[in-house]
Amino acid sequence: MPEIDPGSSEPRQTAAGPGRHAAHEPASEVPAPGGPGPGSLAPAGSRRQEKGGPRNPFLLWLKEIATVVVIAVVLSFLIKTFLFRAFYIPSESMVNTLDINDRIFVNLLVPEPFALERGDVVVFKDTKGWLPPTPQKADGPFNVVEDGLTFVGLLPDNSEQHLVKRVIGLPGDHVICCDAGGKITVNGAGLDEAYVNPAEVPAVRTFDAVVPQGKVWVMGDNRNHSADSRAHTDTNGGFVDIADIEGKAAVIAWPMNRWAALNNYPDVFKNVPSAG
Repeated sequence: MPEIDPGSSEPRQTAAGPGRHAAHEPASEVPAPGGPGPGSLAPAGSRRQEKGGPRNPFLLWLKEIATVVVIAVVLSFLIKTFLFRAFYIPSESMVNTLDINDRIFVNLLVPEPFALERGDVVVFKDTKGWLPPTPQKADGPFNVVEDGLTFVGLLPDNSEQHLVKRVIGLPGDHVICCDAGGKITVNGAGLDEAYVNPAEVPAVRTFDAVVPQGKVWVMGDNRNHSADSRAHTDTNGGFVDIADIEGKAAVIAWPMNRWAALNNYPDVFKNVPSAG
């Protein structure tokens, strides 16, 4: 095949054959020193950083704090709904077991799925009108915040529409005050009530009651200062519906110097025979 000498103006033929022109090939890509090769990807985030600049660390910190707060609120709501709920003690009816201004945690798994036992300290809703009506709270932003924190479980319930007492008689029990020794009896067995406030001798208030199914007989540990089942025999016989019981008081959570688990004194009731 003829070739054109250097400097010749004549075209030269190639292996493509006569009348055919070889395809022009693109110039090869030569990577810059230290840069990515052809077809390679840039490191993740490099383009984003070039576009938007570095992230604000303060905003990242705020995002983390907000995430922690949301998780805490959700967990508190779930715990308050299914496991434990906080309550505030406004009265002296359970002294010395509970003092005024104590904060307690109530186990919501009692009375269901776990059954009540004699001696349990329980919190129940006042559906029978044992308490005087509470004045209507004035509307305001503080009350809205307080109600919201109480709803999710971050503040104890201080609505004063609940009561706290000790269970003395279970469904079917025959509860009497008093025997010849001045003791309360349950199904004929006298009780040595170690939980009663020792500062005062309880005044004798006679009663004779058989607890119906679905109800309990309750009394305060500070007997002379407790408007309990004895004081409300004209309303539902003085009994508390088990359906109204929020749960069993488990621990004193505040103040710190009173941290303690609450006792149901099983030894006091160990000699009580079964009902019926």
